[in-house]
Amino acid sequence: MTAEKDTVHYEGSEGGWGSVRGIVETALRERTSPGALDTLRRQNKAGGFMCVSCAWGKPAKPHAFEFCENGAKATLWELTSLRCTPDFFGRHTLTELRTWKDYDLEQQGRLTHPMRYDAATDKYVPCGWDEAFSAIGAELKALDPGSAVFYASGRASLETSYLYALFARLYGHNNLPDSSNMCHETTSVALKKVIGSPVGTCVLDDFETCDAIFFFGQNPGTNSPRLLHPLQEAVKRGCKIVTFNPVREKGLESFKNPQSPLEMLTPKATQISTLYLQVKTGGDIAAIIGLIKYVLAAEEKTWAEEQLHVLDVDFIAQHTAGFDEMKAQADATSWDEIERESGLARADIEAAAEIYAQAKRSICMYGMGLTQHVHGFHNLATLTNLWLLKGNIGREGAGISPVRGHSNVQGQRTVGISEKPELVPLDKLAEQFGFEPPREEGMNTVKACENIISGEVRAFIGLGGNFIRAIPEREKMEDAWSRLRLTVQIATKLNRSHLVHGEVTYLLPCLGRSEEDRQASGAQKVTMEDSLSCIHGSFGKNTPASKDLLSEPAIVAGLAKATLPENPKVRWDEWVGNYDLIRDLIEATYPEQFHDFNKRVFTPGGFYRGNSARERVWKTESGKANFTVATSLSAMGVGDAPGRYRLMTMRSNDQFNTTIYGYSDRLRGIEGTRDVLLMNPEDIAAAGLTVGQVVGLASDAEDNVDRHVGGLTVTPFLLPRGCIGGYYPEMNPLVPLWYHDEESKTPASKGVPVRIVA
Repeated sequence: MTAEKDTVHYEGSEGGWGSVRGIVETALRERTSPGALDTLRRQNKAGGFMCVSCAWGKPAKPHAFEFCENGAKATLWELTSLRCTPDFFGRHTLTELRTWKDYDLEQQGRLTHPMRYDAATDKYVPCGWDEAFSAIGAELKALDPGSAVFYASGRASLETSYLYALFARLYGHNNLPDSSNMCHETTSVALKKVIGSPVGTCVLDDFETCDAIFFFGQNPGTNSPRLLHPLQEAVKRGCKIVTFNPVREKGLESFKNPQSPLEMLTPKATQISTLYLQVKTGGDIAAIIGLIKYVLAAEEKTWAEEQLHVLDVDFIAQHTAGFDEMKAQADATSWDEIERESGLARADIEAAAEIYAQAKRSICMYGMGLTQHVHGFHNLATLTNLWLLKGNIGREGAGISPVRGHSNVQGQRTVGISEKPELVPLDKLAEQFGFEPPREEGMNTVKACENIISGEVRAFIGLGGNFIRAIPEREKMEDAWSRLRLTVQIATKLNRSHLVHGEVTYLLPCLGRSEEDRQASGAQKVTMEDSLSCIHGSFGKNTPASKDLLSEPAIVAGLAKATLPENPKVRWDEWVGNYDLIRDLIEATYPEQFHDFNKRVFTPGGFYRGNSARERVWKTESGKANFTVATSLSAMGVGDAPGRYRLMTMRSNDQFNTTIYGYSDRLRGIEGTRDVLLMNPEDIAAAGLTVGQVVGLASDAEDNVDRHVGGLTVTPFLLPRGCIGGYYPEMNPLVPLWYHDEESKTPASKGVPVRIVA
């Protein structure tokens, strides 16, 4: 058994002085503008500025400082005083810049001018906004609308997202992939099928009354640190937290609250997890079936001996379908199979199951450790089975709570960013705007990539994000990208996707959310949706990084006006002049969820848009919540083989998505590099490797395609045997494009079959 002392690790707790130091180092690195402190003071508070980082909920009664380490880093990153000007692009070709690291590109600072790619010099050159809009519009008008892709990252506001989706459909397609396709699309598909709602069912108040919280494949310490406050409060009142994760993440082990003088000045910290089980990557289905198996047995025993129920039998009878089939699978699955596939001991699974069985109200939280697998759908469906057994959906203090990543990724879907026409009120849009929307299903991220490679896609517009860096099969995609006729990127800072160009390429810089957005009617506010389905207003006050920046709504409107024929019901200039009018449009399209939108924008804690499953209204084919039967005990898409490892892609404490703030993964004890291969020391010895040896990884997906990443330093780390870790997005070239969840097409980046090349 490997001990932590034999591995690279962090001795401290999440939070504490380490978090303060991380924020200060980022501020110094970014040479942050003077307004940053006031922005942090207003961050995530009603009437203030909503964080551009994660999507965790904002409380109605905020802390004095309602930001976390990574939220502060995101704000400081946006409010940097560094500038990436036309002079910079005049000094560097795109060929040269493609050799730079992601961190070095973004450290050039905020983009200041619209730029056009000049093939003769292989450089970006400045251009005017009218020139850019006119040229892009002319290109789009010359193309079949079905050959264009309009991608959205999860950062754009509800107002921008609504206009962008409207632009796409007026143009003639539903090709609206977004960053959800790469992370939580599995949630949207699985929860929709089993409980009739594509999003989680919890609200913040539920965390005040739950008796147990179960975590699966999520790391709040790095990805959503503000979540640690309600977790700490829950632990203090006696709530038990059980974690299933291949990696021992500090945020789920212990937390030292930076806002507590007692904790900052003493060794005092809060132990977060009551029980922490390092399940094998891909082993969650088996582990959860083990939990179900124990709970079912406890029901039989307790009823026989005491005539008391462990299960919520009334809920199961009234609200669910498929219980007998699910029970039959659990009964037929042996503990030997469960232990083998999960990598956990029966006694440990039963200890976790006993906590669940005894709790009156339980919340389950999960992240991409469940969604990014070939059988990710069954990860979530099986987890839902467990929650349905005790009626833990649709009542106070209980529910399913996926932890979404980017600040408005869930909200974009709410207002129409979707390739699936059945999820959008197309008839209502037709009535509002006097046109016939396209009814054909559009392209998600995987389909868009496939069609870029095949040549069917001719144009790509990116509303934020770093698409090429975020997707699988990077080398093949970059090669195909150069054959696109048109590529347009809307961004605040330079990243690798801007350096891989099509025949006609534009880079359009936009305002950041923290900056003042002044239009014809005055200063504007925007809105976003958190992962608990609450809508928040955000008001930027900082001076824009450049006088030549436009807001995201203004850029979308400029592109649309240059592309589309006139329509008296489509008034782009009026909408951009006053974002209240855009919110009126959203309210008209989605009246049940957004009634009185403009009046409720700055509701403390946000206004809740509702969730049918929370009300126990099941919008499924059966009209009930559905128990399901997993098709496999493993979430992996390729079986085990001698010399084959299960690679997990991971994010460091010094990054958000593809944005790299620095080279400190403090919470894992890794400093100064991202070129590491994390391995169990016993695996290192068994493979004949040595600590510090530089090796490579090769794809082992049984498709005879050469995919490789080199230059990785073997680093001892506390992981289950056979599981290895490396950083995202550096490991993306090892992920085949076809290797994705079977139902949602989410790339399976948490269980990639690879071999080590010494």
